[in-house]
Amino acid sequence: MKRLLLGLGLLCLCALPLGAANPPVRVAVKAAQMIDGKSERPISPAIVLIEDDRIVAVGPAVTIPPDARVLDLGRATLLPGLIDMHDHLTVVPENLGYKGLGVSVPREALYGASNAEKTLHAGFTSVRNVGAAGYSDVALRDAIASGDIPGPRLLVSGPALGITGGHCDNNLLPSEFHFREGGVADGPWEARAKVREVVKYGADVIKICASGGVLSKGDLPGTAQYTPEEMKALIEEAHRLGRKVAAHAHGTQSIKEAILAGVDSVEHASLIDEEGIRLARERGTFLVMDIYNDDYILQMGPKVGMLPESIEKEKALGRQQRENFGKAVKGGVRMAFGTDGGVYPHGENAKQFAYMVQYGMTPMQAIQAATVNAAELAGWKDKVGSIEAGKFADLIAVSGDPLADIRALESVGFVMKGGAVVKNELK
Repeated sequence: MKRLLLGLGLLCLCALPLGAANPPVRVAVKAAQMIDGKSERPISPAIVLIEDDRIVAVGPAVTIPPDARVLDLGRATLLPGLIDMHDHLTVVPENLGYKGLGVSVPREALYGASNAEKTLHAGFTSVRNVGAAGYSDVALRDAIASGDIPGPRLLVSGPALGITGGHCDNNLLPSEFHFREGGVADGPWEARAKVREVVKYGADVIKICASGGVLSKGDLPGTAQYTPEEMKALIEEAHRLGRKVAAHAHGTQSIKEAILAGVDSVEHASLIDEEGIRLARERGTFLVMDIYNDDYILQMGPKVGMLPESIEKEKALGRQQRENFGKAVKGGVRMAFGTDGGVYPHGENAKQFAYMVQYGMTPMQAIQAATVNAAELAGWKDKVGSIEAGKFADLIAVSGDPLADIRALESVGFVMKGGAVVKNELK
């Protein structure tokens, strides 16, 4: 009898139509207007139809199925989830001086878990994390992807690659410790080997240090570090392995050498000159310029323990970087949004938009830098960056109109990632 009942049960299951057990979850999001990331003008009104984690239809007159859950956001403005292409989720400002020597890799990963949630709630549904000790960002990416913790979609680099004693090394300890960071590699073949190593352990993107930096000890932002030969070798190796390369480069010479070596994006680009702008435009190299955090470093850096020499370096650099940002915008260079999160408190990423507008971008250009442009640089333009059918349902909404006041993006009231509502505080 038991066998008979089991057999009948199996026959009943087989008779069910395919997909009947798990029908798609349909959600319709409505708003007064939508900036879809691609169009030059807002769409009004806006309806986005979602099935499971993907967008299936977009427009002012989409038919809403009777079984769809409707989220009516009223007079809000709907946008694609924002993307920050230069972040350090496992870092906090208080640890950028000597205090950082006491931070373990597991502790970094826990910082990352907290900061990932803050960043997601700020409306950034995708992030490129460029530099983390001990592959803590790889662990963070995998935990988010598995649904263990909330956070943005992540591209991660693991340890940043650099020369002995350079910006991507740790120069805070005396010689008897014989310490160097995990990404240090000198010479073309050692650099190639290091690319292979970080890819082996989970890196999606390669971060290199072509110049000195602000928050490192004993070097200068304007000085070149990796040689053209070293950069060509490691960039070639990274591209052979299907990885893009982001080059930290403040200095005029190092910016041009990185572009000529074939780098995909130049980070910071503080001292870029007219020739560097021309090279970036002609070669299609993205610039990712963090022009907000100067304020935080100068105002709060001494209080949180940043090195005195770092404060002095920032005083000499910040204003020039902002002015050169404006020149790069006028020069027609491709720009992607990146903030250097971790230098300032996480969750404040959107404060940079106002500076991008102040120094030369239109509000729409600033939004596109953090949506379609960033998605292209990430290699994710078929997944995120705009509100269109086939892409992940990563959406945000704000009460105001960011085209009239870009600071509206500093108060994101609604966040959806992959069709799931993460936050809804719109009033």
